[in-house]
Amino acid sequence: MYSVAVTKEFIARHFLIGGDWGSENFPHAHQYVAEISIEAAELDKHGYLVDIVDIESALTAIVNDFRDSLLNDKAEFAGLNPSIEHFSRIICERMLATIHPPGHGVLQVKLWENASCWAAYRKAF
Repeated sequence: MYSVAVTKEFIARHFLIGGDWGSENFPHAHQYVAEISIEAAELDKHGYLVDIVDIESALTAIVNDFRDSLLNDKAEFAGLNPSIEHFSRIICERMLATIHPPGHGVLQVKLWENASCWAAYRKAF
């Protein structure tokens, strides 16, 4: 299996809903790190899973849509608690709608909320 990965840092705000999480129930910011990894057995005709430039470009566009925003106000989070679990899935689905790895494999988004906490979402393609 081959793997390729790209990371991007950004700041976004959110507040949690549906429970009593103290200060987390009020708007606050996180310095997120989105770590995108792609794994598959096949490479394209150039010897890439996906060109890193294309991964970086897709991730930058996605991150820029969320950067400095209040996640609760984004359409993707309508009716959802803006947890890092939901957020990692949303980023993963948007990445797979943009890039097209060859063959079959897995794209994973690991979303770090701080230096010690993360959630991930993996989707087969």
